[in-house]
Amino acid sequence: MLTDTISFPPIEDHFLRRISSAHPKEDGLAREPSVISHPRGSVDINDGLETAATIGLACTRVGSTACHTPPVTNITDRYAFAFDIDGVLIRGGEPIPQAVEALKVLNGQNDYGIKAPYIFVTNGGGKTEKERCLDLSRQLDLDVSPGQFICGHTPMREMAELYKTVLVVGGEGEKCRLVAEGYGFEDVVTPGDIIKDNNATTPFRKLTEDETKHSRLRNFNEIEIDAIFVFADSRDWAGDQQIILDLLMSKRGRLGTVSPTFDEGPPVFFSHNDVVWSTSHELTRIGMGALRASLEAMFKAVTGKELRTTAFGKPQSGTFHFATRLLQQWRKDTHAIDKPPDTVYFVGDTPESDIRGANDFDLEADNHWFSILVRTGVFKDGTTPKYVPAATVDSVLDAVNLAMRREHDKSLHDGVLVSE
Repeated sequence: MLTDTISFPPIEDHFLRRISSAHPKEDGLAREPSVISHPRGSVDINDGLETAATIGLACTRVGSTACHTPPVTNITDRYAFAFDIDGVLIRGGEPIPQAVEALKVLNGQNDYGIKAPYIFVTNGGGKTEKERCLDLSRQLDLDVSPGQFICGHTPMREMAELYKTVLVVGGEGEKCRLVAEGYGFEDVVTPGDIIKDNNATTPFRKLTEDETKHSRLRNFNEIEIDAIFVFADSRDWAGDQQIILDLLMSKRGRLGTVSPTFDEGPPVFFSHNDVVWSTSHELTRIGMGALRASLEAMFKAVTGKELRTTAFGKPQSGTFHFATRLLQQWRKDTHAIDKPPDTVYFVGDTPESDIRGANDFDLEADNHWFSILVRTGVFKDGTTPKYVPAATVDSVLDAVNLAMRREHDKSLHDGVLVSE
């Protein structure tokens, strides 16, 4: 089993824990920072170790003012890639065939003699960034760092100091509770806890034996819930919406009470707003954005009032701002340039979130965000995207080749040596 410690210049006294994705140990996963390596090590197929390590370290240093002597590297700093995952690299839990080849190209198997940095920006959630990292490493035979991941709920960690007791909805089992606790939320409640306290809460849903075992018995007559966070797609729309609606109509988040004005309930936050997403099914499936629309419509039907909720993830600009800060720190650490890469190629499959987000952020960013739409996910030929990308291609491999060829042509025009 691969477990060792590695260090990369220019960051002295900073080390990463390198862990095999085949047999990860809990104590290894708990350490920061780390790189998840595919079982065969980092010498075959997709050697992403250098990119994973340097971006992983940069993630722990975002905003640092320390300066270092840059290392010798053939990773270009002039441009970078940001990839959506579902529908671009993975579909239905399996790698899209062209994704493996695309990562080979990024990691040096190309005609230009360089590597290109990349991060993953996904609205997917319900797992820690490290769990997502483990999944992707196994699926793509790739060295990956959790620091390369920006999930839909990643920005929610910054709200842990604002709300003490929170309801976390969605995902499998206790995973979303663990994510929230990992973000620093002090008191995390799940729908299972509420049903365990009062099994009449959801007339048509009864807890399984496993849910009963892991749900925490509380007296919710004495608890005020300060906020509601939907971290991942609901596995029980009816039950989860019933509980959320009870809280929205309550007095200051106390279950069993009813506000006469229906405006005293806790705020609701969604980790993203994708109405549909790509799976192994031939047609798109409804996602968290559909749940949000349903909840808002239900609240109005019951109370006659509009419900205002907040969504994170793409296309909201906060996700793109964080990605920019991360890539800027990486460029500073590895090339001593305190600016983000000149161009970020954002590759996605959903016009309403991926392309819209990249296009909108390009209008306000100091660098250029170039949107590329692929045909392997939500978007299909024969439809006209509401938000028009800078380019549309068949697959992520085509996107990578297009971008690297474009950068090569630019460097020739500008008289810059691509090999740097």
